[in-house]
Amino acid sequence: MRKTLRVAAYAICVRDGQVLLARSPAPDGTPEWVLPGGGMEHGEDPYDTVRREVREETGYRIEVTGILGVHSLHRTFPGRRFRPSTDHHGVRLVYEGTVVGGELRHEIGGSTDMAAWHELDAVPALRRIGLVDLGLRLWRERPAAGRVDLA
Repeated sequence: MRKTLRVAAYAICVRDGQVLLARSPAPDGTPEWVLPGGGMEHGEDPYDTVRREVREETGYRIEVTGILGVHSLHRTFPGRRFRPSTDHHGVRLVYEGTVVGGELRHEIGGSTDMAAWHELDAVPALRRIGLVDLGLRLWRERPAAGRVDLA
């Protein structure tokens, strides 16, 4: 069994009652909304990762105003014909950010194809990944331990 570890950093950017999201294809190709952010490059600080990823995916420069929390995810993926099964551990850091420059634009040739502001009360109706809900919950509750119960 192959073991992998991925560390990623994401941003919650809220202004005027709207949250900034990016759109990415799900494994079946259906578009779904995600938090702007992504994987850390080797040797990169997660603070720099979140700023780089938000810029790549949305066109905006952000100021990181705090860390909201850390989420750890552990999954096992079955093997396929020429690929062994994988024991995957993901560590996701969720930061709060404020837009300080740039202009909204869509990423070309990357992991997302669109970026947009969404009314906070409209988010539950969007097709989205669970990390969006987790990030918004961390933003609303601001738990001292940087962790919320997902049960």
